[in-house]
Amino acid sequence: MINKESKNEARKRRHARVRAKVSGTTECPRLNVYRSNSHIFAQIIDDTNGTTLVSSSSLALKLEHSSNVEAASKVGTDIAEKALAKKITNVVFDRGGYIYHGRVKALAEAARAAGLKF
Repeated sequence: MINKESKNEARKRRHARVRAKVSGTTECPRLNVYRSNSHIFAQIIDDTNGTTLVSSSSLALKLEHSSNVEAASKVGTDIAEKALAKKITNVVFDRGGYIYHGRVKALAEAARAAGLKF
């Protein structure tokens, strides 16, 4: 019998591999993305202190259509505005093991357009 892992297990392995190299510091925290079937979530995390500095999601924004590219760009814009309000300008992007395409790409590009640098 072949042991076939699920897509999410494969994503978790990719994410662990990336997290071994990518870490957020106080000067340059980590912008983490989590994508579910119905929502998209983003957090800016300081890994040295183990704290979440800023967070945003399609659930918190109460968007009507929360699982599409438009919702992801609104979350990216929102998290960038919150970060800039806390004087966070530089971040390192952590795509969470997802392919840089679709909703993840829309969130990242919207955050860049709103003023975050990564």
